[in-house]
Amino acid sequence: MKFTRRQFNKAVIGGAGLAAMGPLGRAFADRNDQMNILCWEGYNSDEVLGPFRSAHSGATVRAESGTSDPDMINKLRAGEVNVWDLINVNQPWAKAQLYPEKLIKPLNKDRFLPYFDRMLPEFSGPYPLAFADDGELIGMPQRYGPFSFVVNTDKISREMAEDQGWKLFLDPNMKDRFGILTYDNWNIMHMCLTGDQNPFEPMDEAGLETFKGTAAAIFGGAKLLTDDLVAMNTALINGEIDAYFTGGTYTASPARYDGATNVRAITPNSGPVDGKGGVVWIELTSAVNNPDPSSLAEDFLEFVQDPDIAKAVSFAEGTYNPVSQMGDEAVFSKFDADELDAIQWDSLGEEMARSLDYQVISSYDALNELYNAAKRG
Repeated sequence: MKFTRRQFNKAVIGGAGLAAMGPLGRAFADRNDQMNILCWEGYNSDEVLGPFRSAHSGATVRAESGTSDPDMINKLRAGEVNVWDLINVNQPWAKAQLYPEKLIKPLNKDRFLPYFDRMLPEFSGPYPLAFADDGELIGMPQRYGPFSFVVNTDKISREMAEDQGWKLFLDPNMKDRFGILTYDNWNIMHMCLTGDQNPFEPMDEAGLETFKGTAAAIFGGAKLLTDDLVAMNTALINGEIDAYFTGGTYTASPARYDGATNVRAITPNSGPVDGKGGVVWIELTSAVNNPDPSSLAEDFLEFVQDPDIAKAVSFAEGTYNPVSQMGDEAVFSKFDADELDAIQWDSLGEEMARSLDYQVISSYDALNELYNAAKRG
């Protein structure tokens, strides 16, 4: 099963490449001269890794991007704790799986806790999911974004979309006017919310039947299905569709940055879970419990807090996202008006307040079976 925010598969490997290390990595004479990061795209870009390599002359720094959180986590379970020094995944996994399974280790609180004080209010608490139940600091937040759906505001006003929320896609007048960005895990989550269900609680038979009907209705009304965000934004801009189901700041930002500011990510004003209808993803970067650790791991985690590098992470790889460090004026000042508009800074705070934290879907296997049947139909 695929739990993925981004459906394109890309790996950027620095230096000679991880393949040269062998299946599970080879032993190195001095691990403090090497650092390997398993991450979502962006941290593997030259804009981020290049300056770090320059700051640690002679160090071998490698990165590989994944296409789903569980796939990356399963690499560690399969023995690749011997390869990786850092892992960058979305917020539920560190506390729920990685730390309990001893796949990651605590970070130095004296070194990293002060950085939370400079973060945006949502994170400066500090952010609860960055901590294990025993109080240890197990990850640092950086990129994030609300993720619900996207409309062309020339056709559907922001106000109408926010008020209608997910019910927009059940409106008979929307038939053949919307697409589905097939990020399957997110679609399942969002279809639950459309049917006034909590995706993070187990479903009984009645709940599964409700989901089945919602999935059939949404797939039945869709004109376009694709996992290509560029194709989806193009269809929205050229008038082929007026909205797409599953999307957010992450998917809308490239079009907005190119000037198509009528492409807007929407977070519903209300929803079925604690009154909220939106969902937000937040990446955490954690130190892998490598038996032969590299000191460069925490050095890199501190390095990406730097204003210039935090900005590079935010605007890396052709999709643009806010970062928690924007609470620091030294970071915020790096963004110009067009860049802030691309990530919908004008409404970001209120959208976060209307969003649930992304969590693991409780009845995923059963829901996924129903989802795929509706998708085939």
